Amino acid sequence: MKFDNRVTQMLGVEVPIVQAPMGWIARSQLASAVSNAGGMGIIETSSGELDAVREEIKKMRTLTDKPFGVNIAQAFVRDPEIAQFVIDQGVKFISTSAGNPERYTEQLKSAGLTVFHVVPSLKAAEKAVSCGVDGLIVEGGEGGGFKNPRDVASMVLLPLVRSKVDVPIIAAGGFVDGSSMAAAFALGAEGVQMGTRMVSAEESPVHENWKRSIIDAKETDTVFLNRFQSPGLRALRTEKTTRLERDPDANAMSEFATVSDLYFGGDMEASIALTGQVAGRIDSVRPVKEIIDEVAREFFESIDTLSNQYLA
Repeated sequence: MKFDNRVTQMLGVEVPIVQAPMGWIARSQLASAVSNAGGMGIIETSSGELDAVREEIKKMRTLTDKPFGVNIAQAFVRDPEIAQFVIDQGVKFISTSAGNPERYTEQLKSAGLTVFHVVPSLKAAEKAVSCGVDGLIVEGGEGGGFKNPRDVASMVLLPLVRSKVDVPIIAAGGFVDGSSMAAAFALGAEGVQMGTRMVSAEESPVHENWKRSIIDAKETDTVFLNRFQSPGLRALRTEKTTRLERDPDANAMSEFATVSDLYFGGDMEASIALTGQVAGRIDSVRPVKEIIDEVAREFFESIDTLSNQYLA
């Protein structure tokens, strides 16, 4: 069976699975594997390394002939011309996050890009729609990475937003397999975004120590940091993040100066490993194509099972 909905049509993908735009990680090695597997690979800009990002986009075009996109994480923008930078790269899909959708939506859409904005609340969703975005990435607090300090779980947030807006929704936060993807669709989504599952994938460039920590993690082995700061963060539990969790005055953002020592050096106490609660459901490092193929198969199997079980 094949997917055919507004997300697949807008993004030009076979499978409505989007890879999360993780700083330093969401580059050509991982993103091309996602695109080649039928999903939407994303190149990050949150690292601020736009010269490197430009080269990664060039690499993408040698690694895949499938659609891919770019993310603008507004809170981390260093170049005031970031929107024009993205337009100049010739991509067709852009996700914007961590900021005001008024800032770039009109400029990006005027250049012919499809724009989805990441939202953590109903208020943010309604504002993004009023700004003319093509769709939303509705992100629950279970997900790893940067979060609204007043986090809401996907089970509550997703159907709430769906009940108030008509644009296509990609669900993020807690989605890792076909059954959770089917649940997202039941709650109103037409696609899912995966972060932690992609961090742990074979093609992910992060150190094996991080991947192994995800595989070994229980569902309770993440912490929510910066509850009284902004942005909030969900990360893997380590000695460092446990200390930060217990200090309401600490701002965990100060720990990212040494992020490469963790991401690529494997020192799990050097910085913060942004990781979602689904780490507790991941038990192996697998190729991206195998992951996406299995998610798609399980999605249709889940729907078929429910139909056979509950429909006369």
